[in-house]
Amino acid sequence: MRTFLVIVQFIVCITLIISVLLQPGKSAGLSGSIAGGAEQLFGKQRSKGYEALFAKVTTVSAILFMVFSVMLVAVK
Repeated sequence: MRTFLVIVQFIVCITLIISVLLQPGKSAGLSGSIAGGAEQLFGKQRSKGYEALFAKVTTVSAILFMVFSVMLVAVK
């Protein structure tokens, strides 16, 4: 059981890392956070395309990562 959980945890971990790295940046550095903050807050919505897909994959992977981490501690 523990070996299975470790293997699934590893797969979820790799999926989480890849999905985070493939997401585009949210700002243009320090100047984007100062000057373009309102545009990010009220600007275009990321409702379509691969950005939304990566956001969902990241969310699901993060939740699964936490769940499997707790399960691994409980099994130990």
